[in-house]
Amino acid sequence: MRKRIGVILLLGAVAAGAVWMQRGMAVAQPGLLPYRDAGAVERGRVIYADQCAACHGAGLEGEANWRSRDADGYLPAPPHDSSGHTWHHPDRQLIALTWYGPARLIGDGYQSRMPGFAGVLSEAEVLDVLAYIKSTWPDRIIARHDAMNEAAEAE
Repeated sequence: MRKRIGVILLLGAVAAGAVWMQRGMAVAQPGLLPYRDAGAVERGRVIYADQCAACHGAGLEGEANWRSRDADGYLPAPPHDSSGHTWHHPDRQLIALTWYGPARLIGDGYQSRMPGFAGVLSEAEVLDVLAYIKSTWPDRIIARHDAMNEAAEAE
């Protein structure tokens, strides 16, 4: 009987430790994107190649002249690497832009060729794609983005 109680207490301690470690990892990784999770990053890489690379580039490089409107008045797809502005937005904004698309999110007649991915991708898939993108940034950009997420969450 004492042995069973000991095993139950041990299992309880292990479970409590796992919860504590997960909370600790969440603190160590500000924001919502699981960019340190190799599985999420790999899933995101595959989805990005299928859903995003045609416009944003296989190497996250974006389209040429992405800061200047084209002949039809649209902005070309921006890069998602560190040369672009993706990392200038906190996670919640990146998720909303991906889910709803810029035109719906910005409103006021704003036009964009980027569709929203609600109904195309699941919420988890959107997080995985954005985690993949973030995982490619240099450490200094990730640190700046993490600080931005901490500030956004504190508001």
